[in-house]
Amino acid sequence: MKAFLIDANSQTVSPVELTDGLAGIRTLIGFDTVDSDEIDASGDRLFFDERCFLRDQAGKGRFKLDNLAPLANKAVVAGSSDGGATLKEAAVDPGALQARITWL
Repeated sequence: MKAFLIDANSQTVSPVELTDGLAGIRTLIGFDTVDSDEIDASGDRLFFDERCFLRDQAGKGRFKLDNLAPLANKAVVAGSSDGGATLKEAAVDPGALQARITWL
């Protein structure tokens, strides 16, 4: 399924193919402590390391999506129809997603 990896260190948004759901998100983010927030009415969610600011973040990039709290390092946008329990293809347009991000 199509998803998007946001990498604050390189300030990029890249399409990725998720084949193993939440385990794939954990691999892309690099941590097992994953949380998510809904980002639009389509059910798309931003998945991130819930401890991103508790870890040593020296030299790590940060970003903010819309009015959500700032995050460090990496996050994944994927679709969901049930609050993140079941994943599906992201509905957001990559250009529109990029425009909603502020690099900090």
